Amino acid sequence: MLLQQNWVSPHWAWQSLGKSFLLFVFLMLQTADLEARRGHQFVWKTGHWGRCIGDCGSGGVRSRAVWCTHAEGWTTYHANCDQKDKPESQRRCFKVCDWHLELFEWEVSGWDRCGLVPFAGGEVEAGACITAQHGLQRRSIRCLQKLNRTVVANEICEYFSPQPPAEQACLVPCPRDCVVSEFSGWSECGTGCAKSLQHRTRAVIAPPLYGGAPCPNLTESRACIAPACPLGEEEHSYSLRVGSWGECRLPHPKDADLAGRTMPDFGSDSGEQSTSGLLGYKPHHRPGEVEIGYQTRQIRCVRSDGKNAVLSLCVQDPVPLTFKSCVIAKDCETSEWSAWSACSQTCGWGDLAPGFRSRRRSVWSVAVGAGKQCPELEEREVCSMGGKELLQPCPRFAWRTSEWKACQASLLLDQQDPHHHKHVSLCGGGTQTREVYCVQITVELGRHRLKEGEEVPHHLCSELPRPEVVACEIPCATDCVISEWSPWSPCSHSCSSKNAEGSQSRSRSILALPAEGGRACPPDRALQEHRACNGHPCVHFFWETSPWSPCSKDALVTALNATINWSGEAACGVGIQTRKVFCMKSSSGQVTPKRCPESIRPETMRPCLLLCKKDCLVTPFSEWTRCPTACQPGNATAVKQSRYRIIVQDAANGGQACPDTLYEERECEDIPICPAYRWRTHRWSHCVLVPDSVRQGVPGHSEACGHGLQSRAVTCLSEHNDSANVSDCMRWAGAMPALVQECLVPCKDDCTFTPWSKFTACSFDCESTRSRRRSLTGRSRKRDKCQNTEVYPQVETELCPCEVFTSQPHGNWSDCIIGGGTSEPRLGTRSHGDTKECGEGVRLRAIACYDTTGRLVEPSRCSSSGYIEESCTIPCPFDCKLSDWSSWSPCSSSCGPGVKVRSKWLKEKPYNGGRPCPKLDLKNQVYEAVPCYAECNQYSWVVEPWSPCKINSEQNSLHCGEGIQTRKVRCVSTAEDHGGETVPNTLCDQAEIPALMQKCSLYCPSECAVSDWGQWSTCPQVCDPNIMQTRTRQVLRSSVNAKPCPEESQMKPCILNQNCFQYQYNLTGWSGCQLGANATCGLGERRRLLSCRRSDGATVSLQLCQRLRLEKPVQTRSRCVVGCAVDCRLSAWSAWSQCSHTCGAGGQMVRGRSVVLRAVGEGRPCPEQLAQHRSCPVKPCYSWLLGPWSPCRVQVGLSPAPRGLLGAPAAGVDGKNHRDTAQSIEAAARGSEASLRPLKALGGQCGDGLQVRNLTCVVHDASVSVTSKPVENALCGELPSKESVLQLPCSVPCPGDCHLTEWSEWSSCELTCINGRSFETTGRQSRSRAFISQSPENQESCSGQVMETRPCSGGKCYDYLWKTSLWRDNVRTVWCQRSDGINVTGGCALRTKPAEVWHCSPACRKPFSYCTQRGVCGCERGYTEIMRSDGFLDYCVKVPGLEDKKADVKTIAGKNKPVNSKMHDIFKGWSIQPFNPDGKLKMWVYGVSAGGFLIIVFLIFTSYLMCKKTKQHQSTPPQQKPLTLAYDGDIDM
Repeated sequence: MLLQQNWVSPHWAWQSLGKSFLLFVFLMLQTADLEARRGHQFVWKTGHWGRCIGDCGSGGVRSRAVWCTHAEGWTTYHANCDQKDKPESQRRCFKVCDWHLELFEWEVSGWDRCGLVPFAGGEVEAGACITAQHGLQRRSIRCLQKLNRTVVANEICEYFSPQPPAEQACLVPCPRDCVVSEFSGWSECGTGCAKSLQHRTRAVIAPPLYGGAPCPNLTESRACIAPACPLGEEEHSYSLRVGSWGECRLPHPKDADLAGRTMPDFGSDSGEQSTSGLLGYKPHHRPGEVEIGYQTRQIRCVRSDGKNAVLSLCVQDPVPLTFKSCVIAKDCETSEWSAWSACSQTCGWGDLAPGFRSRRRSVWSVAVGAGKQCPELEEREVCSMGGKELLQPCPRFAWRTSEWKACQASLLLDQQDPHHHKHVSLCGGGTQTREVYCVQITVELGRHRLKEGEEVPHHLCSELPRPEVVACEIPCATDCVISEWSPWSPCSHSCSSKNAEGSQSRSRSILALPAEGGRACPPDRALQEHRACNGHPCVHFFWETSPWSPCSKDALVTALNATINWSGEAACGVGIQTRKVFCMKSSSGQVTPKRCPESIRPETMRPCLLLCKKDCLVTPFSEWTRCPTACQPGNATAVKQSRYRIIVQDAANGGQACPDTLYEERECEDIPICPAYRWRTHRWSHCVLVPDSVRQGVPGHSEACGHGLQSRAVTCLSEHNDSANVSDCMRWAGAMPALVQECLVPCKDDCTFTPWSKFTACSFDCESTRSRRRSLTGRSRKRDKCQNTEVYPQVETELCPCEVFTSQPHGNWSDCIIGGGTSEPRLGTRSHGDTKECGEGVRLRAIACYDTTGRLVEPSRCSSSGYIEESCTIPCPFDCKLSDWSSWSPCSSSCGPGVKVRSKWLKEKPYNGGRPCPKLDLKNQVYEAVPCYAECNQYSWVVEPWSPCKINSEQNSLHCGEGIQTRKVRCVSTAEDHGGETVPNTLCDQAEIPALMQKCSLYCPSECAVSDWGQWSTCPQVCDPNIMQTRTRQVLRSSVNAKPCPEESQMKPCILNQNCFQYQYNLTGWSGCQLGANATCGLGERRRLLSCRRSDGATVSLQLCQRLRLEKPVQTRSRCVVGCAVDCRLSAWSAWSQCSHTCGAGGQMVRGRSVVLRAVGEGRPCPEQLAQHRSCPVKPCYSWLLGPWSPCRVQVGLSPAPRGLLGAPAAGVDGKNHRDTAQSIEAAARGSEASLRPLKALGGQCGDGLQVRNLTCVVHDASVSVTSKPVENALCGELPSKESVLQLPCSVPCPGDCHLTEWSEWSSCELTCINGRSFETTGRQSRSRAFISQSPENQESCSGQVMETRPCSGGKCYDYLWKTSLWRDNVRTVWCQRSDGINVTGGCALRTKPAEVWHCSPACRKPFSYCTQRGVCGCERGYTEIMRSDGFLDYCVKVPGLEDKKADVKTIAGKNKPVNSKMHDIFKGWSIQPFNPDGKLKMWVYGVSAGGFLIIVFLIFTSYLMCKKTKQHQSTPPQQKPLTLAYDGDIDM
């Protein structure tokens, strides 16, 4: 049993342990589950970020609230939330300050293209677009730092301005197809028998937009009908095709020996040989040396169908040149960039303009021929570019002070004893000091905040402030310690009298008691202080003073001035100011001075500083104007800089006069003089021709003569004639002279001439002429063709220039100018004080000067000044004038504060800018009001005793009981001098008039008698309804019977504004500023009056408020200033500016003046005109005028090159046709004529050619309607140097070629519009070129067309509408038309296009049927429609009785004959058709059926009656046969 028990115990223990373990695991799981649930139940919440606080720049901090909340929303402890997920509550930020405004800005990009916004159902289908689709466009917005354009947080820029929107709604118009015009007419066919095409074209009016359809073909072609070619006549024509010039190349080295061969000079008399140097043919040449080569081109014979033919079929005389000399193109070569220079600024402070640095490179060799021109030789950049550091801030220094040091007491003699030094601490009186030091202030780069640096020497800071020393006291350990004085208490009385005087006090208390030997505490009386206050008497007499008079000299004081120095200002002297003193009584005004207390009588005299001499005040001189930083040419006039100053105050009272010099000039110093570099040109080389090996392969060109090129060397020289770099001359010496020019080697048959002689002298007659001559040279004198003076003139004659000029006025008259017309004031002289502002002046008008030919010339030829002068007047200003002040009116109030008034009235209005009037009322008067006070108790009611009680004896025989008694009341004056005098009752307060009648009682013998009621007791100052007011009366005798006596007391609550009143002081508003008797401006006084106001709003006597000892407002008077009327002061007129136009009409010169001192108050206002204008003299404008382009011509010979490219003048450019060259030969004229020969003379030449135009120097006046006239080329200066200005490559199409037409005219400007409103601010214009094929064989290969679009302004909205013609046999024409009447293709929506042909469905196939315009089948005339139940035609039936006698309807011709007469159309709707087109019965069928039914009923009823009568008469009617209708099928029935 014991064993079993021992066995059971461990078993039970294990069992218990297992249960405990399971319970523990269960609890742990529950805890984990609760933790997990709690993790989901509690979450962190955050508030909004607060404002950035802290130092300016990146050192700011912003905070936000963070809290833990339950899922249900309530707040709990932070420990319940997961700490790992806790959001941050602080973060660093950029603290923006106001001075950052100049450092940051918004950068806003342009709007992107408008993109479609998909709807909820997806993208919008293209077919659903009616007018436009909704879209969205975006742009990028960034906040940038201005200095280095880096991106910063947007919050910085939002501090100054809100962020611009980044998105906006937009509309995307529907796709618009390309719109083209109508086709032109067909071109004409050729007259020959060759096959040809004729074509027609159209132009693009509007390009395709927003995904619209592209443009259709702009060309249509069709074959011409040509007759058969007769026997022996060519079916084709031939043309010579000239190709383009090939690349310029050097000749083969084997041709180099030909370069130095000699050629006879046929233009000279002697047999000297001249060498034509072929410069550049050497295999080794120096860099930059010009190389002359040659270029060739091909010529082919082309048939009209585009195929090549034998050259002999095309070659004519002259044969086009296939070679010419040229310049080998070389690009400009430069050196590497130099190192960057030092920055132009070493530091920066407060200046956003950064420093710059630069680098340069030099030219090794210039560009030759068509080579690439030299790039920029200097490069500048901001010092901070390329990611480099910004400039270090410039040092700035400022004073800083430390905190006040502790109070330090000085050592006394006993404290200096070394035996006592350790035991005695310092106490008693001492001093406090602080340190002052100079620090450097810098700006932290990238953070934009100030940072104070190290302490620096004191001399770097200016205006050293002295270290301040203040006294202090250190209480000793054994002394008594007392507190500071308390503030003064309020004054006990508002005024002083015999029985009461105002006083106020302050106190201090003992904070610590003294120890033995220490400083004792002060006695109790020393802990309190008293002082008198409100010492003015309470009586109603007071002193009043007038304003102080101006400071004036006094004999006694003048003597004192010699011995006494008044505050160091004896220069002005001391004078005397006086004023009058009056004794006033508040009720009646001024009284005898004896009434006022003499002890407080104001002073009537005081010393003053005499009016000092007013010296002239001028502003400091302005900064000197900047001298130019760029270098100046050595021969340029001296550059000056100037400065000026302005008079602020003129001298007065004998003060120092204004200086004469208000404007100063000086020459600029240390201006760098530009280096003097110049180009040096060397001799021209011999004329270089095309090599013989190239020339001899072409028939007719075996002779080595004609056009060539020659070159020369150009070098750069310094000021000292030393060799310099080419880049220096390019920078300082202007354009480089030409390196190459055309030349001519005379041929055997050429005519040579001497140079032209000088022109002969001109006489003074305007109709005279001058001439010059030349003569033949060498063998040309023996040739007959050279003697032809019409071809080769030897004398030239031209008209002499005429020196007769006429002038015409131009432009408007100038403003009226006073103090000088066209003459300029001398610089440096004073013109401010002496300048008149009104009176007589002059006005100017510019003139234009013309010569006898109508050309504009310099205006000095007609007038020395270039102006017409005319006198004028500027009216002078007149000021406003008012009358003197009227007398003061009586005070408006009889009790308390009021006003008294005086006035002025208008005598003369201002005009012409005079001083304005003050604000006037409707009666043209101005008022001045001042406060006044009327004592409330100066009039009072006086009552007489009550009359005896009068009993009505008629109703009362005992003559006792109630009755009535009366009394008299009158108003009397309480003034001392008129005391008790009766005055009108209206002067007393009508609201407080005593009762004139009351009830009374005369007690009967046996009644109880009581006295009259006593006065009501007073209510407290605080009106409380719980506090009662009482009054009592006494019993004079008792009643005989037991009847009780009346009540002896009465009570009533203290109710505010009924029987209880509160009082308070009331201040009026400040009065206007009151000046002295004769003063108009300056120091004055303004007042406000004190009154006592009852709680019900009534004004009562001041004594009521004084009895309550209420706190009285202190300030009732204050000083004020009336601004003196200051007239506007202007600066002197500036010098006239430069003309706004350098030449031509419309130029303006302006001079101005500024407002130095603006008008104040009623001062004379500033004039509106602060600037004056005048027209400039009309100077001639010279400019190059480009002529129109010539037609495209194929080059036959060598074309003359434009001047500037090769250095030789081009024909037609300067009008002299090479007549001024050293040698003029016949080949020049021949070459020019050959190059301009018409194409038709060469039998249809085609290929690459040139368009040329002339350049003419013209004079004009730069106006809109400019009329230019040619003048000498020298007046226009240098010619344009670009070849494209005068020449333009072009192409003449050959037969069989595909070629583009000329550009069409620009279409009208059209806007993209939605519902008639403009969608865009700018419109579009288009033009196009169409491809044309000239032969049928090449028509398939011709394709392509060109279109150009450009923006335009001033466009219009156009609508595109379908137009239709009238129907004709079920067919009509439909076309698209623009709203301006132009017929177009494209633009109209295809889905709305009207039908062009009527179609019936199903088709009308029944006999005698046709399709009507309503879209249904109908029958021809004479037939009626029989319709089916579904509304469609079943068949046509002949209408009976409408036989056509003239036509047999049974024949096929009669059946099919269409009937289109108008009568048929009219009666066709009346045909018997029971069904509508929709299959329903027509209304008339129902009507006929109803009518037939009624007829049948009527017949039955009639038959019934007849039958009934018949039966009555028994008469049997004869039997009748019924009528039957039968259709036998015959169509003629």
